[in-house]
Amino acid sequence: QVQLVESGGGLVQAGGSLRLSCAASGRTFSNYAMGWFRQAPGKEREFVAAISWSGGYIRYADSMEDRFTISRDNAKNTVYLQMNSLKPEDTAVYYCAADKIMTRRRPSDDLADFNSWGQGTQVTVSS
Repeated sequence: QVQLVESGGGLVQAGGSLRLSCAASGRTFSNYAMGWFRQAPGKEREFVAAISWSGGYIRYADSMEDRFTISRDNAKNTVYLQMNSLKPEDTAVYYCAADKIMTRRRPSDDLADFNSWGQGTQVTVSS
């Protein structure tokens, strides 16, 4: 498995931006799709965005595609989530995750397809 460490969370006002980072170690990062998920208090963990191993395929949750951007730098073993125009409802713990299958062509949005998770980073958006 791969070890994942998220950073970049914090408190921001509505309309603001944050950039989350997820540093990976322990296996060949560039062979695996990566995803971002989030979990708000009292709610289930939900899909945010995912990017294929090559960066060539990206998918977003329907409500986030116009505000969030996922990217990766395989040379730095890091995946990013740029979040703009943040809303109070974006408040959650954000987790990055690594796909359990090597070189999956199109990234999945299913939690069950990811077998390595970071500890999460808190994002709080005030109104």
